[in-house]
Amino acid sequence: MLTQVVEQLGFGAFSLEVRENGVALVVFSRPPVNAVSLSVYDDIGRLAEHIDLNDRIKVIVIAASAQSRAWCGGADLREFEGMTAARRKERYDHINERLPRFHRIDRPMIAAINGAAIGVGVMLAGMCDLRVASESAKFACPEVDYGLIGGSAGLLATLRMPEAKVREMVYTGRAFTARELESTGFFNYVVPRPAVLPLALDLADQIAGKALPALRARKLASLMFEGPEWMDAYLEAQEASSALVERPESEAAVQAALRRGLDAH
Repeated sequence: MLTQVVEQLGFGAFSLEVRENGVALVVFSRPPVNAVSLSVYDDIGRLAEHIDLNDRIKVIVIAASAQSRAWCGGADLREFEGMTAARRKERYDHINERLPRFHRIDRPMIAAINGAAIGVGVMLAGMCDLRVASESAKFACPEVDYGLIGGSAGLLATLRMPEAKVREMVYTGRAFTARELESTGFFNYVVPRPAVLPLALDLADQIAGKALPALRARKLASLMFEGPEWMDAYLEAQEASSALVERPESEAAVQAALRRGLDAH
């Protein structure tokens, strides 16, 4: 049953709608594919800061707008033209001041994934507590196709995703449907696309009936259980990727992708 909306705010590429029962719906809208630019990382940081300070919010559902062809299409490759190692490190410094804030949000987060999650999109999905995915939604860690390495592997390992499948994803770069990945345990539910958001909101309604102090304590305990190892691996992957970014095959791959009209890495 729908409850009254008591707050509506915008944070750049994200809209936030808070309902009176404490369910917050966050919608990512940066068509065509919800590519993540540096400005989007700024938006993520501001959104996370607002949620942390808002005691009205008990649980967050993260969805993509109907106009977007992906839940999160990965990094905006337009920002990778002429990339140097120094600029890549500056980019990572910018990201590392914002993305961990999202991960540390002290409320349960549910990813309602009705489209592709690519590159950093896989990380954002992994940072959520629960994942409801469309059976046809695609997931890929394609950084290897650009002569680079990504940072998702450590987080996926922390989530107990089978290492053999993680390595297949990061070595081949190919996209897998949620149905293909269902047996890995990465998702709570894999359902037809029209059922994704209703099921995610139903889960959120169930969670919103619990006491906020208990939800916060449970989330912090879950974050402590994950430990810092995946972040250490993520930072090491950033160093390695920075060293690769000036290689000619990386620049050629970025240019080829831009010519094909892709916004995701």
